[in-house]
Amino acid sequence: MARDYPARCPVSPVRNTLLMAASILLAVQGIGAQKVRVEEELKAYPTESVDLRCEFIDGGGRTKLTQVSWIWEPIDGQRDNIAVYHPIYGQSFPNPSFKDRVVFLHNTLENPSIRISELKMSDTGRYTCEYATYPSGNEQGTTTLIMLAKPKNSAKVVTVKAGTKSVVVATCEAADGKPAATIKWAGKVEGNHTTSTTNGPDGTVTVRSEYRLVPTPADNGGEVTCMVDQSTQERQWAHTIQLSVEYPPSVSIEGYDNNWYIGRSDAVLLCMANGNPEPTTITWTSVSGAMPDTVVVSGNKLTVRKVDDAVNTTFICEVKNKHGASSHQITTIVIEQRVITPGPSSGAVIGGILGALAFIGIIVGIIFFIRKHQEDGEGPPKHKPPPPVKAGSSTEMLNKPSEPPTATETFPLSPEVYYETTGGEPVTNLDDGGALNGGAPPVLGDNAKYDKVNELKDHANDGLRGSDFDSSNHDQPAANISRGESFVSPAMYV
Repeated sequence: MARDYPARCPVSPVRNTLLMAASILLAVQGIGAQKVRVEEELKAYPTESVDLRCEFIDGGGRTKLTQVSWIWEPIDGQRDNIAVYHPIYGQSFPNPSFKDRVVFLHNTLENPSIRISELKMSDTGRYTCEYATYPSGNEQGTTTLIMLAKPKNSAKVVTVKAGTKSVVVATCEAADGKPAATIKWAGKVEGNHTTSTTNGPDGTVTVRSEYRLVPTPADNGGEVTCMVDQSTQERQWAHTIQLSVEYPPSVSIEGYDNNWYIGRSDAVLLCMANGNPEPTTITWTSVSGAMPDTVVVSGNKLTVRKVDDAVNTTFICEVKNKHGASSHQITTIVIEQRVITPGPSSGAVIGGILGALAFIGIIVGIIFFIRKHQEDGEGPPKHKPPPPVKAGSSTEMLNKPSEPPTATETFPLSPEVYYETTGGEPVTNLDDGGALNGGAPPVLGDNAKYDKVNELKDHANDGLRGSDFDSSNHDQPAANISRGESFVSPAMYV
């Protein structure tokens, strides 16, 4: 039946209107009740000052203000008045812990803002500005004060002895911070860390982290870095720690070269020790008893002024630190003659020098060849082109009676004679465009040069007349070629 009640008893439109009007009125009253204006939250640091603002808003001016009080409510504690202002009776600071640190910024009820100086972490809490008014009663607004604290960061090394168990080798701490800090580790030395927190009475938090590993001598001097992050820091805080692992010393002897020959001077042995802390004592002894007279010991250095049979023995070096002792021995053998240690072969040195010079020569040759090739490619051709010949010369032989060949016909001018007669200048004045004429020299186009040629011809004819030349034994040329056409003559048969 309850399910059917709305259907049987519907709400009237008038009733809906009344309910809506009531809701609006309640909302307006709620808004109007917010007459005290304050800041919702403030953050501050110890030793600083903070202003807590408060202002009464009365739009109609109908509210009569009687008194204003500031009430502090700590996180764990009871409410307590720290400042009171009355327009007639003045100011009052009833809480002793705030008495000398709180002041009113204005002597008015409408703006009773206060300033708290020399803040402490314990000042964290809620601060309420409360008015006593008429006729509405008390009006108030609350501000939450959050105290922040920058942590005091530190990191230090813990000196340990090399062993087989995991121990703390470094610590890192972010003390008295709020909010709590975060600590991380980084480094090449493998290990792990544990972190713990401690709450302070004033709300601060101290975070402590310990770095652990199984220490070995190799870990001595290794580095790890502690990194602290916290919201009040402008940047990450980081500090690098160098580990300190102590261990007994290890020792070795250096300097013996197997060449202690009789008469050698100033032969030296060095006792090399490694330990943490540094060895406090170094002792040289000999298995043969007392040290020979030629031996001088100074710290870790043993010097034999002059080698003789007395130092043909075993020397022992022993070192100590607070964690233990270690020793090492070496047997020195005295020989009769000095052993010459061969140095590098002179032939190998000379070969190396020659090889280097050859390599440099090859490089220079390659560079020269490349540059020469480039110059040849860019310059004019080096070969001499064939001499031009007269174009269109007739090869038709004229029908003439057979006659003995003249000197000019039988012995035409060679190219050497030709260039000599023309002064070594190529002939460019060719008839009929300079076409080929069987590869013969070009026809002279200069009358002055023809004179020189005629002189040579006459000289050749004189020579032939004086010789036994029987033209009957040879075939006659088929035709005579004119002088203006070509220098080529028929072949001479001998």
